[in-house]
Amino acid sequence: MVTVRIADFDADYAALRAIRFTVFVDEQRVPEEIEIDDDDPRCIHVLALDDGDPVGTGRIDIAKSGKIGRVAVLAPHRRSGVGEELMKLLHAIAVENGVHRCWCHAQLSAAPFYEKLGYRITDEEPFDEAGIPHVQMECRLADAPE
Repeated sequence: MVTVRIADFDADYAALRAIRFTVFVDEQRVPEEIEIDDDDPRCIHVLALDDGDPVGTGRIDIAKSGKIGRVAVLAPHRRSGVGEELMKLLHAIAVENGVHRCWCHAQLSAAPFYEKLGYRITDEEPFDEAGIPHVQMECRLADAPE
């Protein structure tokens, strides 16, 4: 059974790093030196566990107006709802912190995933980030005041 919780960046660092390095560095060839960045300590991280084993993660940067990033799910757990559960918790964290619009730099290939969650592309022109085409997307959260 998969559970998703807020991570303690220091205590859960090894699990967060392992997932992100597997997905971004090993699979997608993102340079290792840019995967863990200076934003990590100030972000709120979430962690998905399958019977106690780390299988997914993501983060939200409240200081950057709800920027969501580093959403990663290990290959055997993709398309099983783990990503949606990570995003649901990240959105709840945003609302709890007074943020009612989240945004991200989504890999172009992941844009349909975000669109299913209510995100829309805000700049049609893809841009390169770590050698991968991305688009900027945003979502007004359902709990946001009109």
